Amino acid sequence: MNKLTIYQVDAFTDQVFGGNPAAVCVLSNWLSDNLMQNIAAENNLAETAFVVKDGHQFLIRWFTPTTEVDLCGHATLAAAFVLEKYFHPEISQLEFYSHRSGILPVHYQNGVFTLDFPTDVLVEIECPQPLTQIFGSSIIQCLKGKTDYLLIFKNQEEVALADPNFNELAKVNCRGVIISAPGEEVDFVSRFFAPQVGVNEDPVTGSAHTTLIPYWSKQLGKKKLTAQQISKRGGSLWVEDMGERVKISGKAVLYLEGTIFY
Repeated sequence: MNKLTIYQVDAFTDQVFGGNPAAVCVLSNWLSDNLMQNIAAENNLAETAFVVKDGHQFLIRWFTPTTEVDLCGHATLAAAFVLEKYFHPEISQLEFYSHRSGILPVHYQNGVFTLDFPTDVLVEIECPQPLTQIFGSSIIQCLKGKTDYLLIFKNQEEVALADPNFNELAKVNCRGVIISAPGEEVDFVSRFFAPQVGVNEDPVTGSAHTTLIPYWSKQLGKKKLTAQQISKRGGSLWVEDMGERVKISGKAVLYLEGTIFY
């Protein structure tokens, strides 16, 4: 019987039961892909992050309950929280490396973790008919990033009231769909749906903000912005457009520490 410590962290919040929960496993060596996928499925969270220290870097991979993904913000933040709290409290700058997304620095200061992620590349397109049928007349602009669609709505209320058919949404060829609008108390709000990868609605999605930040920075004419993902759990982010990179900042809190037996 093998044992493995697991941490569950609520990211992009300073309150337990808020933000986006992610599981984190810090390994001495990689487990098999099949075992990591099984652990992620058993956890049944939007993401489980696995981390292996390699010199000055921390190699990182992310799994949903059904598949490995290219990039995940909230689970990276959660992994940084675990490393800072339990393993390397002396380090204020962590350097993650993903074989799918490259170098991903995370800076820690005064309880806030700042992710340094590559900016998404956006192209405005005519909205695909399936998305028009699912979201209706709320859509005023449609853009496509590397993996996701970004749909712009008129106002925050329309984003909050959106109730997509996940069975139909799962048929759309993409990782997920972001919906967004100007915020009432922040610069912009959003929600993120990804039934294609086993997550109907993600509570707070760091990677989606690599798409949202360049869009809203251009629209609002400012580099530093405030954001909220207005899912049921909700989350707050402070973000910055750096050109080819974006900075995504938030807090995190520990919910659970336990042991996996396998």
